[in-house]
Amino acid sequence: MSIAPEKLKAIGTIDARFQSYNIEMVEVTGGRFWKPYPRTMRAFDERDRYSARSPIDLANARLRKLAAALAPAYLRVSGTWANATFFADTDDAPGKPPSGFDSVLSHQQWRGVIDFARAVDAEIVTSFAISPGSRDADGIWKTDQAQRLIDATRSLDGHIAAVEFMNEPTLAAANGAPPGYDAKAYGRDFRIFREWMQRAAPDTLIVGPGSIGDAPSPSESGITTRDLLAASGHGIDRFSYHHYNTLSPRCGGRDDPAQALSGQWLARTEATLAIYRALRDAFEPGKPIWLTETADAACGGNRWDKTFLDTFRYLDQHGRLARAGVQVVMHNTLAASDYGLLEETTFHPRPSYWGALLWHRLMGKTVLDANSVATPDLHIYAHCHPGMRGVVTVLAINASRHASSTLTLSYPGERYTLHATRLRSATLQLNGRTLAQSADDELPPLVPSAAAAGPIRLAPASITFLVFPAAANPACR
Repeated sequence: MSIAPEKLKAIGTIDARFQSYNIEMVEVTGGRFWKPYPRTMRAFDERDRYSARSPIDLANARLRKLAAALAPAYLRVSGTWANATFFADTDDAPGKPPSGFDSVLSHQQWRGVIDFARAVDAEIVTSFAISPGSRDADGIWKTDQAQRLIDATRSLDGHIAAVEFMNEPTLAAANGAPPGYDAKAYGRDFRIFREWMQRAAPDTLIVGPGSIGDAPSPSESGITTRDLLAASGHGIDRFSYHHYNTLSPRCGGRDDPAQALSGQWLARTEATLAIYRALRDAFEPGKPIWLTETADAACGGNRWDKTFLDTFRYLDQHGRLARAGVQVVMHNTLAASDYGLLEETTFHPRPSYWGALLWHRLMGKTVLDANSVATPDLHIYAHCHPGMRGVVTVLAINASRHASSTLTLSYPGERYTLHATRLRSATLQLNGRTLAQSADDELPPLVPSAAAAGPIRLAPASITFLVFPAAANPACR
């Protein structure tokens, strides 16, 4: 197999904020979120899946520095808990939520979100409460809570770039909506929401529906995205959906980490996209697609999601979705539970954060066609470099646990190889050197090694970025 970076053709572009992240609403307000796994490997008790946590410290210098290193990005503040969160538009927030709500977002906490977004060059994406407390006596959604959030944001010189009406309407019955909520009720509420948005915040993108769980042949029960779109009519600016490869043990998942590098596991990203792209084409043709919530396993992540093993899925997902034309991917989360890019108490980088940082620095907006080089275990993606004209970056993921791959280069390049002594290690090496922040929280230099033209070896279970400064690719000028 060989790579000729100078000949790779452009096949599309992605949003400048393609690589983005979530900070869940419950992180901002504090509350019960996914409980950490026990230190032993004993089975997780699904009846005890949550634990209380304090609000995230969005003023933390380390958190801000690490988030800023991924800028520009979208910051989505939403999630299941947002569906029933009351916004208190004064600093004197009630100690308990009003009837019909489950939690309280204070004015001060929302100010913290705006200040954080401004400090790290992130654009805010959010959603609104749709629980019984946000409705009139007839159960129809009211705009007053949403209007207060819009007004408060403006008063703080902030801006909401995009909104989803609610989080995961396909799971409305379990996500805070009134009993019996169905696609017809969603369509009625969404039309109210859309008309109000056109008056209240015409410069804010309407994103939706933010669904999850649709299947190629849906069952008769539950709410489907097809029904939601049929009921709501046209009127979104971006088509959004959610995807997780699986459920964590907190919600009944029983997956074997041995499959986490398999072709079938990694291809789940494209299988889900195919379902939602078909729905986009049927109801909102031509609208850009955003994946507004994703990680390996829903319900806080699998035990291995904080290790190098999940970095393969993280980067492979980025490569597949960029190649397929998805414009934005929002990882859940930046810094909470096992799927966070950062450890939730210390904010120290996990392996996937280092993968994210390399992607940010090396993979630009123009996507190139390198698919012909890929094999079942070797996944190849290519983009123009984000900062140098004519320069090409190739991402080569060797997902085989035991076999090396050989890639022949037509040009000399710069090599960045991520590897770990154990796949389920939280410590990662770049070209053999351990990655870690310094004592004063500075990021380490990401120093490449030279890669001569000709064959290079890609070790088993390794991830390599190759930069070709002399490629002079016409698509990258």
